[in-house]
Amino acid sequence: MNLHLWRRLFLYQLLVNLAITTIMVGLQVYVFQTLSLASLWELTWFQIPFYLVLVGANFSIALVVSGFLTFFLSGPYEELRAKINWLLLGKYQHPIFKDSGKGLHAWYDYSGVVSSDLNRIRDKLVQLSRDLQDFAASPTFVGEETKEEIIETERHRIARELHDSVSQQLFAATMMLSAIKDQEQVEIAEPIRQQIIRVDKVISTAQIEMRALLLHLRPIGLEDRSLKQGIEQLLLELQTKIPTTIVWDLADVRLESGIEDHLFRIVQEAISNTLRHARANRLEVYLQVDESSAQLKIVDDGLGFDMDKADKVGSYGLRNIRERVTNLGGECKILSMTGKGTVLDISLPIRF
Repeated sequence: MNLHLWRRLFLYQLLVNLAITTIMVGLQVYVFQTLSLASLWELTWFQIPFYLVLVGANFSIALVVSGFLTFFLSGPYEELRAKINWLLLGKYQHPIFKDSGKGLHAWYDYSGVVSSDLNRIRDKLVQLSRDLQDFAASPTFVGEETKEEIIETERHRIARELHDSVSQQLFAATMMLSAIKDQEQVEIAEPIRQQIIRVDKVISTAQIEMRALLLHLRPIGLEDRSLKQGIEQLLLELQTKIPTTIVWDLADVRLESGIEDHLFRIVQEAISNTLRHARANRLEVYLQVDESSAQLKIVDDGLGFDMDKADKVGSYGLRNIRERVTNLGGECKILSMTGKGTVLDISLPIRF
């Protein structure tokens, strides 16, 4: 039994009963004048003051009526409340919407009408979610080229210039430092040797950030691979190039090509953001799918950041991820704490 509903019905019924009793007593005393207040106060029933009998009768009637109504209304009330909660969570495929015809309905059948209205709202939300995904996946033309093609061309140009200039120079600097350290016949003062080691670490960090930046500017496409295969290949390649420990658990499932492409881009952007800003020792990637949504979770043990600060490091990349997820009708949660790492939790509605 729903105690909250019962309490409200009980108080409402009690107030109604007391109001009716007061009106009836007032009519007897002041209109029909068959009783006086003094005689009413002295009147007894089985040696019990009559005013106590009236109060007890009001409480008893309110208790019985509210209990009766609560018993017949609790089932539909809880069902409607659960449906609204699942709609707010975006779980449009929950079994409660499929089994609504089998649920309890109030004796006056009004809840059946409301339940049907909620199901129609759910159908509208599902259709809007699908339309939003189709719209987000469709190209936006600027002249004869799509907006995406123009952005990709410019990104590839910048990435190519960075790779041919900065990346190659960093590699050359690493080789020169290695050659200096390997010259055993040359005596190098200890302070200078320590300085060389620090410079080597700075260059190594710059190379990692450069790889992350190139991954962001020149993302890899899935082509004919599944989402799991694409993410696994990406992570395997990164394992050989960065010192970060990477673990993953990916569901082997085929989604719509547009959803898979967007999820793959989100993974790349999140990893790029982690490599550039988090300085993490461990990176975890998880992908799970149920009948209504795909859940992507990326966890690192890096520097983290203060959630209350608007201008935080890496906020641009996280904002891009959030916008991409929102455009697909999904939900993006970011949890972070300074020195404790960051958790990126994404849920996207899907249809098979």
